Amino acid sequence: MLPNFLAAIGLFGCLLILTRYVAAGRKLAIGAFVGLAVCGFSPAGSLLLRPLEDRFPPWVPGADAPDGIIILGGSTKPEVSAARGFPVSDIGVDRLITGAMLARRYPNARIIYSGGSPDLLPGNLREADYALQILGELGIPRDRVQIEGYSRNTAENATFSKAAASPKPGDHWLLVTSAYHMPRAVGLFRAAGFPVEPVPTGWLTSGHTTWLDLGNFASSVLLVHVASREWIGLATYRALGRTSAFFPGP
Repeated sequence: MLPNFLAAIGLFGCLLILTRYVAAGRKLAIGAFVGLAVCGFSPAGSLLLRPLEDRFPPWVPGADAPDGIIILGGSTKPEVSAARGFPVSDIGVDRLITGAMLARRYPNARIIYSGGSPDLLPGNLREADYALQILGELGIPRDRVQIEGYSRNTAENATFSKAAASPKPGDHWLLVTSAYHMPRAVGLFRAAGFPVEPVPTGWLTSGHTTWLDLGNFASSVLLVHVASREWIGLATYRALGRTSAFFPGP
């Protein structure tokens, strides 16, 4: 989000330079360039992402088997998959891998994959359809996975997953999603009245970031993009009263 915003500001500044507002355009363009340089040539992304990824510790198996496992979407690219005729993974593919590992560990647990289309308007392309293919290749029978294929965002993931699971008091459900996404997901599941045990996966940082940890420009900008999206999402849901805490934790 933040890198895209800076790029748009920079482009706007360049356009202003072509008008009589040369000074203002120059300031905007230089400011945006400096901002993008900080995003791409500093550990800013890791520093922004680490608090999100460290909020919930790595999952440790308990003595009791769970009643069910919820795997959140974001693991496939439905448009690209449809165009190529083959399931194409996205940044959250670790959610599928971890979900499959848990499913094999707990053969009697129910499995719900929650992921529809990120578009505002419902469409025919659902990432869940392609996720189901990948889970099948990972050894999870298709008839074992219940698909919730209508959610378009994390809030709907929580609401629709609860409806699909129909949890009873005392039921034990695991929630699988990327570590950076877990605070927002847990906050929304709690708000929906669906208690879950977090199983974070797909860490993007090592957890030991220093100012000397400089990656390549593209990967660093990606980290800033992911982190800014999560922090903005946390703030937005809290401001709208959709969650009870800005930064949900254990």
